Amino acid sequence: MASTWITTRTTKDGARRYRVMWRSGGRESSPRYGGSFKRKADALERKRWISGELAGRRIPDLRSDAPETVTLRALAERWQASRVDVSAGTMQTYRVALGRLLPRLGDEPVEKIDAQRVAGLVAELHAAGLKKQTIRKTLSVAAMVFDHGRIEPNPWRDRLTVKLPREERRELHPPTAEHVEAVVRLLPTRYRLPALVLDATGMRIGELEALTWGDVDEPRQRWRVSGAVAKTGRARWVPVPDLLFEAVTRLVAREDRIPERPVFQGFAGDRFRTAITRACTAAAVPQFSPHDLRHRRVSLLHLGGMPWARIGELVGHDDLMTTARTYTHVLADEQELDYARLPVSSSALPLG
Repeated sequence: MASTWITTRTTKDGARRYRVMWRSGGRESSPRYGGSFKRKADALERKRWISGELAGRRIPDLRSDAPETVTLRALAERWQASRVDVSAGTMQTYRVALGRLLPRLGDEPVEKIDAQRVAGLVAELHAAGLKKQTIRKTLSVAAMVFDHGRIEPNPWRDRLTVKLPREERRELHPPTAEHVEAVVRLLPTRYRLPALVLDATGMRIGELEALTWGDVDEPRQRWRVSGAVAKTGRARWVPVPDLLFEAVTRLVAREDRIPERPVFQGFAGDRFRTAITRACTAAAVPQFSPHDLRHRRVSLLHLGGMPWARIGELVGHDDLMTTARTYTHVLADEQELDYARLPVSSSALPLG
């Protein structure tokens, strides 16, 4: 009976190799060599192919019928096509990460990408000026691509060889009420209400982007951040100031609201970040990001005497000790924005 099996051996440098062997008949047949691989996943793939050939009563021809080489680009395309479970915004984030990855490694066979190669890529991205968090996101997307291809061990998850660059921790400087007001007045009208909502609630920009009408609890003047969207994986309710909640509910008539439809239709996080940056420059105030509005809200809650546990519930923080250490040292003015003086009318956003 024909058979295939895998043996292991250790090379002179201590590395493990997986060798595929096969017989066309019983034990009276001589074992034949089917290839040697650094990764067990590749050896298993070769073993399956040879077994299929033998089952079809064919002698495996390793010169012409071996499994095709799969490049990182091809595997990434298959992975993207399979991700029907994510939102358009998340898919765009994946595309941006792949845009950093594929020009460098896209044409390389996946079996040739090991932890050393990944570590080299990290150094290359760092030398190109990319921040630690950006590099982390790039590695995370690549790891998901390899997981989709069932490639084990996954070199993108090798924490012994692959190290992220060291960065000095960014000192937090939440914007003042005066700075936020100046920037909001210079934002395109479609971005003014989202900016004020972020300032008032401390929501993450991705949470606002994913907010749907099905999450809005109008009688209790709050909305829900679902566990699928929240960074901690736990759902929470977010209370909203009267004036802003009223402006949001005027965006779409109650009878026209579709539960799955985004509340801020057409809102895109990347464009919003760019608009904030441009408005800061135009207003001649220190640069701040949408996430700095979250820092500002947490700082104001802390300065107002709210317990850290309650702050964590409101803004969706997972590690309260880290939050306390971070924001205890953040200095911010204690002035709230006067939303009644700012452009929060529903006419500031598209109604369709």
